[in-house]
Amino acid sequence: MVRGDEILHIVIDGQPALPLIKPEAGVYEVDGLDEAKHTIGIFVATESQGAPNTFGGFAIPSGGKALKVPRLHRQVEFIGDSHTVGYGDLSASRKCTAEEVWAETDDTKALGPMAASHYDADYQINAISGRGVVRNYDGSSGDTLPQAYPYVLFDKKQKYRDSVWKPEVIVIALGTNDFSTPLKPGERWKTRDELHADYEATYMRFLKKLRAGNPHAYFILWATDIGTGEIEEEVQKVVDQRIRSGDNNVTFLPINGLSFGGCDWHPSLEDQKVISGKLVELIDANQEVWQSK
Repeated sequence: MVRGDEILHIVIDGQPALPLIKPEAGVYEVDGLDEAKHTIGIFVATESQGAPNTFGGFAIPSGGKALKVPRLHRQVEFIGDSHTVGYGDLSASRKCTAEEVWAETDDTKALGPMAASHYDADYQINAISGRGVVRNYDGSSGDTLPQAYPYVLFDKKQKYRDSVWKPEVIVIALGTNDFSTPLKPGERWKTRDELHADYEATYMRFLKKLRAGNPHAYFILWATDIGTGEIEEEVQKVVDQRIRSGDNNVTFLPINGLSFGGCDWHPSLEDQKVISGKLVELIDANQEVWQSK
């Protein structure tokens, strides 16, 4: 079983999740099941940047039989920062301690899983709180999202590869951490214009690499109106550049009017529902995306 400071949701036959909080390494038994077909899902609700976690699989009692898991025919990938993670989305207050952020973060109720569930789609969440395209939150250190994205772990020892992962839709939200705080002395950008130029050029390179690996995927880049609209303006510029370069399978989705009632002014649970709903509306208006395979 997974080991670490995680909250896991154990879902049996689609019933409400049973929480498993900070599980110790070991074997866990699921009992009380009758001799019929059952499905068990394990979902990680929290974000962990500290160390890798592992799941050793299921041991089936004598007389039981492992059934082939039905493959979902749609795939959606979500790339982003804490907004995509679901950082503090369960909180009723914007003021949270570090422990409260951990306890009130539930990625299973964030925009990605909700939108994917609407389409009965398999999904990946590739998001890291505090990371940007060229600048992390408040100029903090660490790999940016495009730097970390190709790898399985932060140590960069193994690149991620999966021959069957070919998402029809890739949803990206990056820029909040690049622009939500003022530049500080010592950072490599002397002006906001320099930061804008670096952001746009780096984001374009990241999208070019994503497109090379996902030639038919529909790219949705979304942003909120926080920061006097700076984030939305920059993301719109990147989308416009992609379209001018000949990529017509990309669009910009502005998300305005959120409450940001979660921890540390992050999207609340209701905000996450709004974002998911906007994504569903956009995808529903472009049903041809599901024909890309």
